[in-house]
Amino acid sequence: MSTTSRALDGRTVRGLDAALAGTALTPEDPSYEDVRAVFNAMVTARPAVIARCATPDDIATALAFATDHDLEVAVRAGGHSVSGASLVDGGLVVDLRPMRDVGVDTGRRTVTVGGGATWADLDAAIQPYHLATTGGRVSTTGVAGLTLGGGSGWLERRFGLSCDNLLAVELVTADGRQVHVDEESTPELFWALHGGGGNFGVATSLTFALHPLPEFCIALLVWPAEQGRAVSRLYRDLLDGAPEAVGGGVIYHTAKADDPVPPELVDTLCCAVLVTYTGPIGELREFIAPLRAAEPWGEFVSEVPYAEFQRMLDDPPGQRNYWSDENLRELPDEALDRFCARAGEMPVPSASQQLLFPWGGAISRGRAWPGFDRGAAWAVHPFGIYPDPADDARVRAWSRGLCADVRPWGTGDAYLNFIGDEGHDRVVAGFGERNYRRLAELKGRYDPDDVFHRWHDIRPLTTA
Repeated sequence: MSTTSRALDGRTVRGLDAALAGTALTPEDPSYEDVRAVFNAMVTARPAVIARCATPDDIATALAFATDHDLEVAVRAGGHSVSGASLVDGGLVVDLRPMRDVGVDTGRRTVTVGGGATWADLDAAIQPYHLATTGGRVSTTGVAGLTLGGGSGWLERRFGLSCDNLLAVELVTADGRQVHVDEESTPELFWALHGGGGNFGVATSLTFALHPLPEFCIALLVWPAEQGRAVSRLYRDLLDGAPEAVGGGVIYHTAKADDPVPPELVDTLCCAVLVTYTGPIGELREFIAPLRAAEPWGEFVSEVPYAEFQRMLDDPPGQRNYWSDENLRELPDEALDRFCARAGEMPVPSASQQLLFPWGGAISRGRAWPGFDRGAAWAVHPFGIYPDPADDARVRAWSRGLCADVRPWGTGDAYLNFIGDEGHDRVVAGFGERNYRRLAELKGRYDPDDVFHRWHDIRPLTTA
């Protein structure tokens, strides 16, 4: 597939529009700009065509159109990809957002969602039944993109990654075939879709296992940044041997006016500990007692419906985003000190965050899918969100510097959903060389022309 695209005349696109149950948009359409916009304002690509697909047949039609007209292809669900995988300049976007139906089977404890659904759609549908599965850390992320790339979220220590709960996928391949993927019918492709991202086709629906979640509660404890080192060490020690019901992390961030902090901390750099708990609030209070003894300047402890909690953390779209990730096998004092020291380089005030997540628990027991090393104990995640392009160089330097600081204790891989375009070697490291080759051979079978290359690309390996 060429990475350049020929100009399309209006009659050609109208023909595509007439062939779709959905619609096809071009830059001349009044709604184009709103439909084109993605979460990361740094991504300014302008597709020649956006095919808003309503059915799997629409997807096959759009892919055939792209082939016939030599158009590069991108696939969009939620549009949260920091690297801009959801758009392509001058090409065709397969926009799945019209396909967002959610069906819940309470007897089997499963949920099936359309490829364009967000976690807000899924969580809202299953909340009345007190059921849950691991989603992202905000509600506006697309279900498909997050899951196919692994799926890290607040419930992962209890229920595993999103992909650990994935039971089946309906997929449209590069040549337009519709394939049902599950462990029995297509075990090798099923393995690849548990972390291999959007490299193998367009997911039109995904089915997940659900878990009972009768109670969910959170604690947010906030201190001035100067106390971050002591607080972070306390949190790290608390997580040693913590029950799998405990999630959360350490978060350096700019305190906002609606945060549980005194006025003097608003718009300043703070260190917060967020503890999520899949159990009774009394047990959460007992767990955080040592943190409360450290006298936080602000705190919020409450039972919260999980779906509501996910919405509480939504960041507005339209800001600039630059993220990265470093996975750690261990977190000694020196590594933690380096983590805390780097926080002072974040842009403040902004929505940027410097995050330290605990892994382990159900993640460490997960199957050998093609994602990151399950032996990782911690994830360091610089999460740059800011409005001013003048801060681009500063945010990159902070993000890269933080990852370099803690790399001596790293696993050598990366959780690819957390990073942008950091080069092909980083992609190979994210999977590991052995997994990458296995994925590349499978890519050679299902997408030999590398049509689906916008997410961290697995280059197809074919044999004569």
